Amino acid sequence: MYALNRRVQYSRNKHPAPTTLYLFKYSFLIFLIFPRHSPHKNASALREGVCILRREKKVRAHTSFTVPARRRYINILARERKREREKKMSSTEEVTREMQALNTATTTTTAGGDDGEKDPSLHASGLSLDERVNLCLSIGEECIQPEELRRLLDKKPNPVAYDGFEPSGRMHIAQGVMKCLNVNKLTKSGVTFKFWIADWFAQMNNKMGGDIKKIQKVGMYMVEVWKAVGMDLSKVEFIWSSEEINRRAHEYWPLVLDIARKNSLGRIIRCSQIMGRSESDDLAASQIFYPVMQCADIFFLGADICQLGMDQRKVNMLAREYCDDIKRKNKPIILSHKMLAGLKEGQEKMSKSDPNSAIFMEDSEKDVQSKIKKAYCPPGVVEKNPCLEYIKHVIFPWCEEFKLYRKSDEEPETGKLEVYESYERFEKEYVEEKIHPGDLKPSLSKHLNAILQPVRDHFENDENAKNLLKTIKAYKVTK
Repeated sequence: MYALNRRVQYSRNKHPAPTTLYLFKYSFLIFLIFPRHSPHKNASALREGVCILRREKKVRAHTSFTVPARRRYINILARERKREREKKMSSTEEVTREMQALNTATTTTTAGGDDGEKDPSLHASGLSLDERVNLCLSIGEECIQPEELRRLLDKKPNPVAYDGFEPSGRMHIAQGVMKCLNVNKLTKSGVTFKFWIADWFAQMNNKMGGDIKKIQKVGMYMVEVWKAVGMDLSKVEFIWSSEEINRRAHEYWPLVLDIARKNSLGRIIRCSQIMGRSESDDLAASQIFYPVMQCADIFFLGADICQLGMDQRKVNMLAREYCDDIKRKNKPIILSHKMLAGLKEGQEKMSKSDPNSAIFMEDSEKDVQSKIKKAYCPPGVVEKNPCLEYIKHVIFPWCEEFKLYRKSDEEPETGKLEVYESYERFEKEYVEEKIHPGDLKPSLSKHLNAILQPVRDHFENDENAKNLLKTIKAYKVTK
């Protein structure tokens, strides 16, 4: 290399160097800068290097290629490349920033309209986290655990709640109106609700005599009731257990067997309350397996919240215990609603097998009036008073007020109207016996009839619903 440079310098001093010699000389520089490309195979790279050197005006084409010179040329080309990259990047970043600003402005305009920017603390439902938590808690008589519920609503935009029900006869007002209220509150707070139509479970529990076709007819009737009463079905899904278990049997049965394997027989029998049975009852084998399957339903459906009655608490706790067994951190949250008492004295809950113990969703006006008139309602007593429970858990949540029509000589036909906007005030005056059961009962009947009228209209005017009701009324209800 040294000898070649000496010869080039010698020839340059005497005679102008030919173009081929300069290209040959600069090819060493290009070979150093672009080691992967042969100068003979990539003439364009060679020309580019020469042009850059000349444009910089820091070297001449006749400069000799000593080692320091080659390093300087390499640095010059590296700086040029860096400037080009930075120029491209700055141009790209500027365009990106402009696009982001445009998208932000568009999103703000769409979400906030003329009111300006949208509050980032609000959920898509338009409610804050505190409002959503309080709305969900207003459903339950008990929540396990409130802090877990808050964390769930904060971290997961659309959690899943579920309730399973056996199609076992006509629907009473607690299952119809109270469930509608609870579901609407949950969906308003951003929760997706899954109804597990437990037709197989009803068969296992010998409902409708274990006839699966009758059970499925009753299930269809119950869905019609919820549609008619005013349930918001936009975030509600109805799933038939027999269909879904058959479709995903490879997921369901291993889960059931694992839960069964991790629990003793005594622990499962203690859950028999969920079927309306007691531990001392002579249970069928299917009824012993029932709690295990119901526990599996929670995980099978991907439920974050178990929104069932207080009578289902034991199996929901079984699901949380199973999470401890399998080291699962996210346990299902239990949100248990109040169980309305039966209308007769001493009845802790309504009974579908006793028509006089409850108001049913398609009862006539006369039926409602007759049942409420006979209902247990001791003057001045709140505890275990079914009429006050109806007012507290059905009328006030649905109507947001209670209209009491007192008997009056001034208005003998309609009675003197007094409106109560809070249950606390109503209860206080009832305890003080300022409100008499003789005024309370007719007023309660009027409210209940107003709530049930859309359901009556649906089953009267819709031919399919009408036939369903006629069919199930002919069925014998079995415990």
